[in-house]
Formats: sequence, C-alpha cells, structure tokens
Amino acid sequence: MNCNNSGKTYMVTLEGTRQMNLDKIIILLKQGKHIREDCVYSLCIQAQELLMNESNVTHVDTPVTICGDIHGQLHDLLTLFEKSGGVEKSRYIFLGDFVDRGFYSLESFLLLLCYKLRYPDRITLIRGNHETRQITKVYGFYDEIMRKYGNSNVWRYCCEVFDYLSLGAIINERVFCIHGGLSPDITTIDEIRSIDRKQEVPHEGAMCDLLWSDPDEVDTWSLSPRGAGFLFGKGEVDQFLQTNNIELIARAHQLVMEGYKEMFDGGLVTVWSAPNYCYRCGNVAAVLTIDGQLERSYTIFDAVQSQNGMGHTIIPTKKPQMDYFL
Repeated sequence: MNCNNSGKTYMVTLEGTRQMNLDKIIILLKQGKHIREDCVYSLCIQAQELLMNESNVTHVDTPVTICGDIHGQLHDLLTLFEKSGGVEKSRYIFLGDFVDRGFYSLESFLLLLCYKLRYPDRITLIRGNHETRQITKVYGFYDEIMRKYGNSNVWRYCCEVFDYLSLGAIINERVFCIHGGLSPDITTIDEIRSIDRKQEVPHEGAMCDLLWSDPDEVDTWSLSPRGAGFLFGKGEVDQFLQTNNIELIARAHQLVMEGYKEMFDGGLVTVWSAPNYCYRCGNVAAVLTIDGQLERSYTIFDAVQSQNGMGHTIIPTKKPQMDYFL
C-alpha cells in the first residue's frame, strides 16, 4: 500500500512487516506528509479492531503521563513527547480532543493511532467532546479533510474510530481519568462500564455529561453554559471520590493558561496540553505524570516556534475556529 505520493510502498496489512511499516508511516506523519486515503482506511480499520476490545474504562498502571487537549497542534504534540520521554519509553493517557481548531488534526490523530497500534500497552486514547461527527463538521476537522483529499471519506473513517474510543481510564484503581467531568446519572465507575459507547455521542445523558461537564464553584449540579453537560462542585467531587475509593479525578476540556489547575483540595485537576491554543492564546501547556507512589509531577512546555526543518512548520494564514466554549 502506497501511503504517500513519493513512489515508495509501505505495506500496513501484512503482520510480518506491520511494525516496520508503522514506523515508516509515523515518520511521514511527524513530517506532516500527505497520507493516501487507502492507507488511512487501513489504519482506521486496524485501530477499530484493537479498540473494540478495550473497556469503557481502561485499567492503566503507573508510571503514566496524562495529557489534555491537543486540538490538531501536531508540532506541539511532538514537543509533548520530547519533553515527557516519548512513547518508546513511557506510558501515556490522552484525554481526548485530538482534532479541530489546529491545522494538523488528521496528522495528530493518525500519529496517535499509529502509536496505539505500534505500542498498544503504552497509549490509552479517551474520547473527547470533539471526537464526534456533529462537532467536527463545524470546528475544523471536516473542512481540513476536504481541503486535503477533496472528499469526506477520510473524515468518515476517523469518525468510525471515534465511536470505539474508551470513555475513561483508571490508574492503579486510584486516579480516574475522563475528558470532561461527572454526571448526575453516574455514581460509580462501574456504571460507566455499562454504557454502550459505540455510537455518536448523544445530546444528553451520562455519556454526554462525561465528555462535556465542567467543575466550578457551585453548590450542586447546575446547567452548563456550553449547552451540554453540567457544572459540578466540590460536593459532587468529594462524593465521587469517596464512593469509588479514589483520590483524584484528572480531566481536560478547559483551557488553562498555566497548563494545569488543581481544584477542590487537590481532588480534581484540569490538564491542558495545547500551548498557545489556536496559535494566539499565549498559554503554556502541561502534562501530568503519576509515579508508582501516586505522586504527581507536572511538565510545562511552550509552543513550538515556527521555523524550517523536520518537526517544525510555518503556521498557515487561515485562521482556526475560535469558540472557546467548545
């Protein structure tokens, strides 16, 4: 299978050469090279076959690095791996929102899929509220695919993978990872395991809430200004921690100028991993590493400065979508 237009052939379907050829595709993606449609299809089919066997809430061992929103900022994703050890040596959980807004949503998502296929025990991918057909139609991913391929096939392939992504992860049975937050319909983590996740995200209900809700200084569940999910406060967090015998909720979903923000006496943390969000917000990014003793350490990093050379690019002049609420 020819994965770009260089004339070189990279087979990804024969098991005997699978790892070697995944490595070649990873190199192409890091360079921002065009990946042929049939190659994307093959990667997405393989990813679905792998992901369908994972639980709604994936068990992950320490040490592990937790990463927040990426939003198609490929070169900052490469920096993230450089600063945190790299997937060849470290274990990662990505909390969703791989696509939209940035200019390299496809390359970012495919790179993570390739890493998942190449190192399945070192990469956990959780669904975010942007990993849906409705949201990607509006906030950049669909348009990016149309510009790069002239049709929507690759978008459809990726959306089918979205439906198989896990909803959460649990680290050493003590740290719960989710994209958005809590739901008034969910009391225990076991209840999340019973959700039928292999679908487009509904407009309401538990699955929607897990991807859309936000923590806030509220006394009880409140309607979210996003129009989906809820706002929840310290009381809801404390109750969830106690009921499930865990000590931390790690989530993403909200821009944090300092890269991360702990709330509610350290019972919840928001991690944001897209520096200079939308190429204009001026924020730093962070990842959170949980070690074997469940100690937390944060790695802060800045956006890549535009320059020539592999792994760096000049940002296009087209402006990205800027609705921060989503």
